[in-house]
Amino acid sequence: MAQTTATERDAQHLRRAIELASGARGHTSPNPLVGAVVVKGGAVIGEGFHTGAGNPHAEREALAACSEDPAGATMYVSLEPCAHTGRTPPCTEAIAAARIARVVAASDDPTAKASGRGFAFLRDEGIEVEMADGEIAAAARLLNQPFRKHAATGRPLVVMKTAMTLDGKVATAKGDSKWISGDASRARGHRWRAEMDAVAVGLGTALADDPQLTSRVEGVSRQPRRVVFDSEARLPLDSNLMRTADQTSVIVICSRAAKRRRISALEEAGAEVISATGQNEGARVAVALDELGARQIQSLLLEGGPHLAGAFFDAGEIDELRAFIAPKVAGGRTAHSPVEGMGVEKIADAMSAVTLDCEPVEDDVLLTARVKEW
Repeated sequence: MAQTTATERDAQHLRRAIELASGARGHTSPNPLVGAVVVKGGAVIGEGFHTGAGNPHAEREALAACSEDPAGATMYVSLEPCAHTGRTPPCTEAIAAARIARVVAASDDPTAKASGRGFAFLRDEGIEVEMADGEIAAAARLLNQPFRKHAATGRPLVVMKTAMTLDGKVATAKGDSKWISGDASRARGHRWRAEMDAVAVGLGTALADDPQLTSRVEGVSRQPRRVVFDSEARLPLDSNLMRTADQTSVIVICSRAAKRRRISALEEAGAEVISATGQNEGARVAVALDELGARQIQSLLLEGGPHLAGAFFDAGEIDELRAFIAPKVAGGRTAHSPVEGMGVEKIADAMSAVTLDCEPVEDDVLLTARVKEW
């Protein structure tokens, strides 16, 4: 397999494949987001993207959409074509049968059952195979961070979301936080929920806010699974979460401190209860993520509160931070900050962002910090 710096024409078609793939965000898990473009004689003759698990993959969609015989064409795809049979047949077989002459991929498939096999099959069939590098490859990998992390670790990608004032407060000393961010920022948060496999809060947030943790935006094809970190299994049975457990999944993460009768009551009311063992909160966070990953949860939106965020940071299990900064100052020596936990003793030991993006969202500012890249 040749790795190449894409020509501008190659880059244009790969960017289009990535754009097509991103249109299915929130619909394909546990499958990756994939887009494909077929080009013949310098013209695009077919496009497609994977619309959901169990549906045809991007390559087959693009071939089916071709306006003329694709024999001799180049296929641009955002991810290495699959060579294994899952819920759908291998895409490599369809590519070979269509007599595609060249395949240019933006990124590899990191899963053990696929990595390198698609490229090898195509090469054995006499098809020229190239993989892009640089900016295009980085964009393609970024598109599928949850899929890539799950393939590498078995755990979901953890995205922490918070809203704070200019002086770094997420709630007043009395616990009031409604509303720090504006309408547009809260709407963005609901869209993120729709794109994630699960959304998580701690018991403190569940008790204080009695949230539903659902995505309330138009066109939501599925709701995220709702996760509560509740060491003693004290989530009230009459909470909004438990009253709707028959409609949208509720997972309660407890510790050995939880009493059997409380666990049984939650289970009888419709929750799935997971016991996360470990000598400290960080160890229990790691076990919980293993358990969530085993349930094909590839992405987790961590919404609160500060205690739970601190446990995740102390455990080194935050992959990305999305923070809305509102043009407000709360003050207060005992007002709440976004992250508690043990923290670090020296600034030199602080967790640093790999990349940092800034975006205005009406009156707020959204900072997106990627801590790890997969």
